Amino acid sequence: MEKKKFWQMPGFQTLLTSLICIVAGLFVGFIILLLIAPEGALEAIVTIVLNFLTKNSVGSMLKAFGNTLIKTAPLLMCALSICFCYKVGLFNIGAAGQYEAGAGAALALALIFNMPWYVCLLGAVVAGGLLGALTGALKAYRNVNEVISGIMLNWITLYAVNMVLSNPVSKDTASPYTWALTQKNPSALLPSLGLGALFNNNKNVTIAVPLAIISAIVIWVVLEKTKFGYELKATGYNKEAARYAGMHEKKNIIVTLMIGGALAGIGAAFMYLSGFSKWETTMASVPGMGFNGIAATFLGGLHPIGTIFSSFFIQNITDGGSLIDRMLYPSQISDLISGVIIYFCGFVLFFKTVMNARRKKTERKGENA
Repeated sequence: MEKKKFWQMPGFQTLLTSLICIVAGLFVGFIILLLIAPEGALEAIVTIVLNFLTKNSVGSMLKAFGNTLIKTAPLLMCALSICFCYKVGLFNIGAAGQYEAGAGAALALALIFNMPWYVCLLGAVVAGGLLGALTGALKAYRNVNEVISGIMLNWITLYAVNMVLSNPVSKDTASPYTWALTQKNPSALLPSLGLGALFNNNKNVTIAVPLAIISAIVIWVVLEKTKFGYELKATGYNKEAARYAGMHEKKNIIVTLMIGGALAGIGAAFMYLSGFSKWETTMASVPGMGFNGIAATFLGGLHPIGTIFSSFFIQNITDGGSLIDRMLYPSQISDLISGVIIYFCGFVLFFKTVMNARRKKTERKGENA
């Protein structure tokens, strides 16, 4: 059997198509910037891409880099949630609601019950997992599409969390935001283990960053190297065939969405237990972290390891968008670029098909020559 050349390998094709999507998204963003104000368009697109590298000093650069990593960790967990379920044939658009459930559980345990960080983290895992299991049960036993139930639960969970965290014990009466953990319960903060010193004493850089990367590796191992992962994927490909083979397809659906929910819940704990952000109890829209996870998942080629790099890229341009000249351009331009990238990611399979068709055509010509 002839050995494939590197450009014929699925990994290289995924990388190439992802780069095409990124370039296409940035190009469209640049055109929009030109239409708004051509005199600063080039500087703006460079700022969006470089983000923390545009800072004036090394110290501020490192601190801004740390801030991007802090937000990349929860984004990566949401991306893994969507990626894990998608590999099993399920579209977990409810990751946003599971993220909310994790945030509500973690902050309630931290601010109302004064629990330490590991209990709060476990609470986020359980809350996200239970919400995911609910979606899975509706899918398995009532054939309710997980997209429909997921979207509805996103909003139900948002307002439920707002009500729980509106308790005067956990909220400053003069502000819609929850108490800062540093003031109310420092023991609920995730440990840093000295990582903050690497980013100009950025105390919000915690073990969440390495744990998120380790989680991506674990998910890849589970899906690709274990019997459990094989059974889950087999159920996603064909429920009837999985049932015929003796697999419990209903249980596998519920377990898949439960794991997906737990991953999103962990992502929320990574964000709010770092002390970097506080929950706004008057929030009227679903947090974008869960939906940005969709972009990171598809840009990463639906591969757990690929989502590490794509999550960082998505968060990097999001942070970069907040640095552009607000007098000329809206900061939401980075969201537009992310949206365009998602759109082009829909053509990843098309790009791969075209490349493979050209390869086969070239091989046939070589054989007939």
